[in-house]
Amino acid sequence: MSEEAAELVPQTSEETPEEPIKQRKNGLYPGVSDELAASMKTGWADTELRDLQPVEQAPNAAARRAALSARFPGERLVVPAGNLRTRSNDTEYGFRASTEYVYLTGDQTDDSVLVLEPRGDGAEGHDAVIHRLPRSNRENGEFWLNGMGELWVGRRHSLKESELLYGVPCKDVRELAAALAEATGPVRVVRGHDAGIEKALTDKVTAERDEELRVYLSEARLVKDDFEIGELQKAVDSTVRGFEDVVKVLDKAEATSERYIEGTFFLRARVEGNDVGYGSICAAGPHACTLHWVRNDGQVRSGDLLLLDAGVETTTLYTADVTRTLPINGRFTDIQRKIYDAVYASQEAGIAAVKPGAAFRDFHDASQRVLAEKLVEWGLVEGSVERVLELGLQRRWTLHGTGHMLGLDVHDCAAARTEAYVGGTLEPGMVLTVEPGLYFQADDLTVPEEYRGIGVRIEDDILVTADGNRNLSAGLPRTSDDVEAWMARLKG
Repeated sequence: MSEEAAELVPQTSEETPEEPIKQRKNGLYPGVSDELAASMKTGWADTELRDLQPVEQAPNAAARRAALSARFPGERLVVPAGNLRTRSNDTEYGFRASTEYVYLTGDQTDDSVLVLEPRGDGAEGHDAVIHRLPRSNRENGEFWLNGMGELWVGRRHSLKESELLYGVPCKDVRELAAALAEATGPVRVVRGHDAGIEKALTDKVTAERDEELRVYLSEARLVKDDFEIGELQKAVDSTVRGFEDVVKVLDKAEATSERYIEGTFFLRARVEGNDVGYGSICAAGPHACTLHWVRNDGQVRSGDLLLLDAGVETTTLYTADVTRTLPINGRFTDIQRKIYDAVYASQEAGIAAVKPGAAFRDFHDASQRVLAEKLVEWGLVEGSVERVLELGLQRRWTLHGTGHMLGLDVHDCAAARTEAYVGGTLEPGMVLTVEPGLYFQADDLTVPEEYRGIGVRIEDDILVTADGNRNLSAGLPRTSDDVEAWMARLKG
């Protein structure tokens, strides 16, 4: 922030945007003369946008709101986008709107709140309203004297513009908390995103009822519509290009660190999307055995493997989640190939089990069986494969589940009930990851030394179709031979 900004930003938490000039006269805005304040009120062109078209997902969001309305008739439903969070002193983290709010509106604006108001007089359904900040006020100086004014953080859409974009009436969010505090009747709120809104509803909501709303919205996302599937494919396609970018600069990563890999992929995510969908795992050598290695500060050495687990998040906030394990010098050693091929066989079995009508757990069980067979074959565990699986002995080296739902969240639908998700049945339109792995820790004395420090994971994003499945990330090679040939082409 510039020194000038520091002078003009209010110096008290009591500041309200309605009266900044009055506060300036009380000494809160040093260096602002009456003449400057008067000058800043005038001479501004009309920038209202009047020919905006609805966002692409507006019809889908309307259908989702209708389903939500039918599930909770006669109840006021409050879904906040969330607020900015302080990173340090007077700087904030980048904002990411709540998944529930984005799913129901297509909007991503901080401080906004969707409210579904039940219709009165016996009428069925709800009237949806988006409450959000209007354009910055130029008469009272809020747009340039307030640190969150448009001069400092950029133009925001007017209420009328927002109505055109999202197809929903819009009101000033600064009036909402008071209105909710005075409102009567049953109400539910999605918690954890807006403390001010939750405070206004303190005596009107219960944790149990609010959790029912959150669970419903999580389960509603289990089956993706055509728009969502298209966005996930866009995310995957950009991710494929990001992996290609990384392979092309592995020599530079060797001269620096895993951070070069992270930065290379991030560039693709920011150019073609909104961000990365989660912290990129750029794990070289033994770091590949740490499941969520996101420090990315280790060395990249020829002869080691690179486990790259990364996904581009689209501008509509749908994310890919793909993993490839690559030989840094372009060629697998014999032991690396042996382990890699075992994981590939496991993934093949898992993907084959993804089909409509199958139990969600089937693909995990199929993948784990293959890995257990390999571990028995290699002499790392004793007894029959059935015994190994019954006792879970393979988990010392497989560690994690074989996949999860994917969508607006990288681990989508996480609040869904067990019977609807991991205990449920696959349906067309579901998108999930299949990602088995084997991880031999560098200090694991139960395995031969040549295994130690090798971690392999292969992960793809799989759409359940009417007649089976489709691999959205098939653009990246998976067999060890194909990986080597692909890397050789990219390195020229």
